[in-house]
Amino acid sequence: MIAERGVAATRIADIAERCEVSPPAVLYWFDSKEQLLAEALVADDDQFYEELRERLAGAGDARERLAALFGAAADGAHDFALWMELWNQALRNEELRQARERFDARWRAEIEAIVRDGQAAGEFGAADPALIALSLSALIDGLTVQVALGDPELSDRRLLEAVTISAERLLECELPPAKGGGRASP
Repeated sequence: MIAERGVAATRIADIAERCEVSPPAVLYWFDSKEQLLAEALVADDDQFYEELRERLAGAGDARERLAALFGAAADGAHDFALWMELWNQALRNEELRQARERFDARWRAEIEAIVRDGQAAGEFGAADPALIALSLSALIDGLTVQVALGDPELSDRRLLEAVTISAERLLECELPPAKGGGRASP
């Protein structure tokens, strides 16, 4: 409901009605809509990483794992409304700012670990893995927002192409095609 309407337009009573419970029951579990948003994002994030683990398990080397990670990001681009709400609310809410920092750190650490593995295996160049992770996560986030907003010039497939081209330049290698990103037309 928060993803559909936004935090400002969603009342606790609306959430309670959708969940078929009373408003006091919602407030028993969550102190505020902001806490509910943070908890919804934790659940969404955990589900994303569970699905990502499955994709990564099917990938071979670090190049294939990075391509699988990009595919997972592209596949989730349409469901990005909660994340945009988090970013908006984090500007004014300390609890949500800290939650955003934790989510971003986890995402960057995932990318950085794959880059480090690839560097150790000689697949990638010697650039700073933390800076590569920061650059790629920012690019993915920015392009994902555009896909979520329905930019007619940016499909999942174009998102994958843009991220892959940038990653190849940063890593000084050629990446295999990512599986995923097939939801939107090119």
